[in-house]
Amino acid sequence: MAVVSSHTLNAVDGSHAGGIKVRLVNLDTGETVFDGAMDDDGRLVQEVADTDANARYEMVFQTGPYWETRVAQSHGPRIMDEIVVRFTMPGVDGRYHIPLIVSPHGYSLWCSTQHG
Repeated sequence: MAVVSSHTLNAVDGSHAGGIKVRLVNLDTGETVFDGAMDDDGRLVQEVADTDANARYEMVFQTGPYWETRVAQSHGPRIMDEIVVRFTMPGVDGRYHIPLIVSPHGYSLWCSTQHG
């Protein structure tokens, strides 16, 4: 069984970005694999059964609602409300970590894998 994890950090004040909703979709089948949310510490760990080593996946971080409650419009109007990350999971027992540093107008992303 694969494990998908993430950690979101707020680049404005350096805090953990908790509560952001996250959805993982298998792009080849259109099936939603899971709907979840980052915990209060900005972390998500989700086991994923029945991964397809050849499939493409899309992880959607719904950051718009997070920023609505934290940043005044003094930073200018926000036009980005989701961050979409597309990737594969070639090892069906692998661990896929996708951490993000988020800000109202951008993000930084890196990924790491560990195959079981």
